[in-house]
Amino acid sequence: MYPPAVQLLISSQFDSGNIEVIDATDPADVQLRIRPDPPTSTPRGVVRFFQWFHFRVAGARGVPLTLRIMNAGEAAYPDAWEGYQAVASTDREHWLRVNTTYEDGVLTIEHTPQGDAIWFAYFAPFALDRHADLIGWCAESDFARLAPLGTTLDGRSLDRLVVGSGPAVAWIIARQHPGESMASWWMEGFLTRLLDPDDALAAKLRGLATLHIVPHMNPDGSFRGHLRTNAAGANLNREWATPSAERSPEVLLTREAMDETGVDVCLDVHGDEELPYNFIAGAEGIPGWTAAQARDLARFLDDYERSNPDFQQVHGYPIDPPGTANLTICTTQIAERFGCLSVTLEMPFKDNANRPDPDAGWSPERCRQLGASIIEPLVQAIA
Repeated sequence: MYPPAVQLLISSQFDSGNIEVIDATDPADVQLRIRPDPPTSTPRGVVRFFQWFHFRVAGARGVPLTLRIMNAGEAAYPDAWEGYQAVASTDREHWLRVNTTYEDGVLTIEHTPQGDAIWFAYFAPFALDRHADLIGWCAESDFARLAPLGTTLDGRSLDRLVVGSGPAVAWIIARQHPGESMASWWMEGFLTRLLDPDDALAAKLRGLATLHIVPHMNPDGSFRGHLRTNAAGANLNREWATPSAERSPEVLLTREAMDETGVDVCLDVHGDEELPYNFIAGAEGIPGWTAAQARDLARFLDDYERSNPDFQQVHGYPIDPPGTANLTICTTQIAERFGCLSVTLEMPFKDNANRPDPDAGWSPERCRQLGASIIEPLVQAIA
């Protein structure tokens, strides 16, 4: 008697889900495509960003799967697929890297699930429910106050946490690009340590500064499974010069609040598709760049590298020549606007090439550790 044919069910209709099924009749040749973000205007014309994927496969326990993402070569960063390994999980808590290859514009994932359901993703997702749990936990702390900035285009709360009572003002934001879920894992580690009543250095930071923290700048795009844009198709990190309520309320609300409080230090947390390193991009190319800003940046980089060797200074983005910085970006706009230390932290989607982990790659736990490690350099930058 012949065994019944495998009936795969591939779905992505859930928080941060993104995949479209072309053909799933043969488990050895499942053909998929990533759904692009809404159209957005860039200096090179109107584009539709995509790279993020997140989907579930049910009904394939013990069945060798070959999943082909057919439009991978058209993604926003096709070079990023080289050396990349997708993540998979059967419980949505523990994510491991699985065999992934890229050839002729097709990303191929090969894996044999050991459970009835398995989730695949570009990086370990950080669901809005988990974000809500994090906000709720922080709001119960004696050291934090929840002070939402307003609402997004889809009506979600743009949450801000205010921590500490010191005279210096620090703004720390994350997840402008919704597909960069490592930024939320970093935030979880940072906030957990910042609000630890037994951590003496965290207590010192809370006494030195008032910290305004926006853990998730783009909840709409995250829920919709976007890579870089919000509900209106705006790349928030290109909206800081002229944000609007119609297109980028997330940036408008945050920048208006920054204007009210002033800014002494700004940190914007991201992920980079291509580079397998943790690094910081500064604001050296702004018109008003000063020797004091250069000194503060150099010390901040050294302090972060000392606090966590997963951070490094050798690999990163080219430094903008003087006066050529793009002021539509958060880091450069805020550095120019306030004359302060303003930086962008980038983490990898792949692995940290300086300290690789073949099983997990760059992982949620290491993101959390890197987030916790920012306390020391922040203290030094503010003291």
